Amino acid sequence: AYRKLSVMARFIAQLVTLGAQLVGKAFTQALREEFRAASATKKAAEQSGRDGANSVKASAYTGMSLEEAKQILNVRELNDLDAVAKNYEHLFKSNDKSVGGSFYFQSKIVRAKERIELELDKKISSDQIKPPETQSETKQN
Repeated sequence: AYRKLSVMARFIAQLVTLGAQLVGKAFTQALREEFRAASATKKAAEQSGRDGANSVKASAYTGMSLEEAKQILNVRELNDLDAVAKNYEHLFKSNDKSVGGSFYFQSKIVRAKERIELELDKKISSDQIKPPETQSETKQN
């Protein structure tokens, strides 16, 4: 009886050790992937300069990337403001709680619209900042 008990105890100890090793390996792999993703995001932001940093800030503010926002609102081009507004209204209304929709989906739709608006505001402000023409250039034209 004692021998069977010691064999079982050893088996359970090996099982617990193996389980702990598997969990430890999975955890370290997840951490490595997270660090890789974070460094890739940082590198992309540094490479694209100020616009990239602003895009990362906007993504962090709204909690989603521009691509994700475009997918949610089913928009390919940001310049198509009518499609953005039309798709937003349709999706927001069809996900209303009164028609059996989800508040979670509604909030995702609102965040997607906010993210696209932030990107459009950035584009508009960068388009407005142009060097003023000097008087000599104006006279030559």
